Amino acid sequence: MAGIDYVLITAARNEENYLPMAAEAVLAQTHRPKTWVIVNDRSTDRTGKIIRSYAARLSFIQSVQREQNDANSNFASKVDALTAGYQQIKDEDYDFIGHLDADISFDSDYYRCLIERFHSNTKLGLGGGFIYEQSGGHFESRPFNASRSVAGSVQLFRRACYEAVGLFVPFVMGGEDAYAEVMARMKGWEVRSFPELKVFHHRKSTSARGILREFFQYGIMDYALGNHPLFEILKAIRRIRERPYVLATLLRMSGFAWSSCRGQPRPVSEQFIRYARREQMNLLKTRLGLAHVVSRSSNEQG
Repeated sequence: MAGIDYVLITAARNEENYLPMAAEAVLAQTHRPKTWVIVNDRSTDRTGKIIRSYAARLSFIQSVQREQNDANSNFASKVDALTAGYQQIKDEDYDFIGHLDADISFDSDYYRCLIERFHSNTKLGLGGGFIYEQSGGHFESRPFNASRSVAGSVQLFRRACYEAVGLFVPFVMGGEDAYAEVMARMKGWEVRSFPELKVFHHRKSTSARGILREFFQYGIMDYALGNHPLFEILKAIRRIRERPYVLATLLRMSGFAWSSCRGQPRPVSEQFIRYARREQMNLLKTRLGLAHVVSRSSNEQG
């Protein structure tokens, strides 16, 4: 195939237990990336040493070190790290550019197969595989994988799409991957995940307290992205099957309501919010048959 060169950027923070697994998955690819920039995002473990070791042995791997006093110390730090990585390769000649988390692995033909799908659909701007996570000693498809959404851990962009999206917004609570999806569609590109392309996520959530905080933060994140309130409510209810059952739904709705009551500023444009909400309402109309409710709610939102 012509036009198959791709580059990858990884933001790694305290990933000493997982980065070697991700690295071996990349090294095993039947079609390797032209360049892989791995950014050590202020790790306090051996992550930086592991990155430097790979970079010293393999010419296509570049190591970038972020200092302890660099910018954000929250979820936005990942975006800062990805931006630092992008600065290293933005002037290179490539066809596709991807973000790759340091705690995943995949089959040896993953990127070759994914790029084939880009070539078969010239409108595809952002693609990736389905995420599988460990459950009961084996990997299962994540409950809310969806063909119209691509996990941030494996987002691969056609270069023209990536440049149209522009530098990612550094959301305090995360959400840069969702932002990229909406922006890609705003710019006229298709976004799609392929269930037959499996991506294995190895990092596990730790404490129950951390999990509860995570769901509250999801609500804050959705508010920052400009989600329509009706869409957010139904989205939270749909996740009632997600552990911790019921509580996950309540915490997500609470985070959204908390941000709304405080009038938290959103880092996205009004144009972005209008487009995202129109998409959400159309999705509800299609899936739930709420034509009357959706039409009225959309009009009220202006």
